[in-house]
Amino acid sequence: MKNLCLASYSLSLFLKRNVFIKTPLTLFMEISVIVPAYNEKENIEKLFFAIKNVIENQIKTSFEVIFIDDGSTDDSWQLIERLADEQSEVKGFRFSKNFGHQYALKAGIDYALGDAVISIDADFQQPPELIVKMYKEWKNGNQIVYALRKKTKGTGILKKLSSALFYKIMNILSDVKLENGASDFRLLDRKVVDELKKMNEYYLFIRGLVKWVGYKTKSIEYVAEKRYSGKTKYSAKKMFSFAQTGIMSFSIKPLRLATFFGFLISLFAFAYIVYALFAKFIFHNVLEGWTSILISVLLIGGIQLITIGIIGEYIGKLFLEVKKRPTYIISDKKE
Repeated sequence: MKNLCLASYSLSLFLKRNVFIKTPLTLFMEISVIVPAYNEKENIEKLFFAIKNVIENQIKTSFEVIFIDDGSTDDSWQLIERLADEQSEVKGFRFSKNFGHQYALKAGIDYALGDAVISIDADFQQPPELIVKMYKEWKNGNQIVYALRKKTKGTGILKKLSSALFYKIMNILSDVKLENGASDFRLLDRKVVDELKKMNEYYLFIRGLVKWVGYKTKSIEYVAEKRYSGKTKYSAKKMFSFAQTGIMSFSIKPLRLATFFGFLISLFAFAYIVYALFAKFIFHNVLEGWTSILISVLLIGGIQLITIGIIGEYIGKLFLEVKKRPTYIISDKKE
C-alpha cells in the first residue's frame, strides 16, 4: 500500500511539474489535512506551503489539503480558489454562512479521503512540523494522535486560568475526560474518521466525540506560537457556549446536580419546619421577623430558577436536535 501511495504521488508530481496541468486525484491518498478558515486570508497561503514542505520533504507520501471556508467575509475564498487552481493537492469547500469551527472540522472529516486525517487551525499557532511526529506515531499503531498544548506564547494569565478552569469543570461534569491543553490539532486513523462521519449531532463537540469513540491514543506535547496574523475568533461568549455544549453533549450530571440541590434544600426546609414547630409549641418563643423568610424565599426561588434553566437548556437542545437539519451547507466547491 505504501509503495502504491509513493508511486501515485510521484506520478502526480511529475505530471504537475513537467506537463503543467492540474492532475486528477491520486489513486491512493495517505494523508488528508483539514484547515478550517474564517477570515484568514493572510494565513492560508503561508500555511499551505508550510504543510506541503513538511509532507513532501520529510514524509514523502500522497496528500491533500482541504480548506473549509466557514463563511468568511474577507478574500479567504478567492485565495483558496486560486490555490486550488495552481496546486493539485488543494481542495476548497465554502459554507453558505458562518456555521462555526466545529462544523468546519466535521465537513473536513466528511470529505477527507486520506488513510490518516489531520486537522490544524489556520492561525499558525499549531506548528505544521508536528505532523511528522503524528505520522510516525500513527505508523507505530496509534489510531488517534493528538497535540497537547503545554503553553501558548504571549498568552495572558486570565486566558490561562480560564482555559484550566474549562478543562476542570468539563472533567467534573462530563462523562468524557479531557487533558488540560487538548485541542483540535490531531491525527485520526481512517477507522476513527469513518465512525465520526456517522455522527451528525446538531451540537458538535468533536474533542469529546474523538475521546468517546475510543481506539488506541497517543498525545504529543507542543508549545503554541503567537497567532501569525489576524485576531482570534473565539470571544468570551463563544468560549462559554463551547464549554456549555461540551458539558451538555456528554453528560446529564447538571440535571443530577439540580436534583441534588433540590434534595439539599428540602432537607434544610424540613429541619426548619421542625425548629419552627418546637419554637411555637414547646418553647413558646416565636418572634415576628422578615429576615429568615426573605432568605428562605430567595434561596429556594434561586435554586428553582437554576434548575428550570438547566432543564430548559436540555429541552432546547432536544428541540433543535429532532429537527434533523443539516449541520452545515456547502455553497461552493473547488477541487
